[in-house]
Amino acid sequence: MRIVSLCPSNTELLAYLDLMDQVVGVDHDSDWPEVVQELPRVGRDLNIDVDRVRELEPDLILASLSVPGMEKNIEKLDEAKLPYIILNPNSLDEIAEDILTVGEHTGYKEKAKEVYDWYYGVLQQYQELSKQVSTPKRIYWEWWPKPIFTPGKLNWLSYISELAGAVNVFSDVDQASVQTEWEEVIKRNPDEICMVWVGVQEKKMNPDLVRKRPNSNEIKAIQEDQIHVLEEYLYCRPSPRLLEGLKKLAKILHPDIYK
Repeated sequence: MRIVSLCPSNTELLAYLDLMDQVVGVDHDSDWPEVVQELPRVGRDLNIDVDRVRELEPDLILASLSVPGMEKNIEKLDEAKLPYIILNPNSLDEIAEDILTVGEHTGYKEKAKEVYDWYYGVLQQYQELSKQVSTPKRIYWEWWPKPIFTPGKLNWLSYISELAGAVNVFSDVDQASVQTEWEEVIKRNPDEICMVWVGVQEKKMNPDLVRKRPNSNEIKAIQEDQIHVLEEYLYCRPSPRLLEGLKKLAKILHPDIYK
């Protein structure tokens, strides 16, 4: 089978299913696993070169709607009459369903069920450990600095927070992605701040930019120097790789429990 992936999270999911030997092309932003460096590129995830995709003669394309604007790619695929499925998960459960969906479309149902069971096994393990946390940490996740975007209740990071013994301070907002103001972050007064700017490497995220915002010293996390610059690829991409991010976060927040 010849498969083309149009975004990093789709590529990562294919890797967990041991399907990388059937992938013949990926978007420009896919960077894991290492084998993607040898594959043809078909453009940025918001501007896929459909002619290039067609040249790769795919049997299946893994498209996405995880970022506003990706619907243009779908329109192009329809015009070109190319075979695709769309993955657009917001929750950890929806990511699990996508594992089975890709397994169904690729003939890897048995492997998909194996990964699905492992995935939920890890979630169950962390759910049990989280019960040992007497006082959950209150986290503000910063997805983007200007304007400020943060995950809400419907996003996987709210559940990742819970499993790591914490609470997303915007988990009361019934949205996947929330645009807010710095004054609102101050009002919610998080214990921890996690910087995971989408598409930005850790070395380019400077915690001082957060510290210098107006009245930032009113926030407990800043008073106690609890700003964490984390790998956005472990927290911002809806793939099973989020479990690596969960493991890291839990150990940062409660090292005595998550050993």
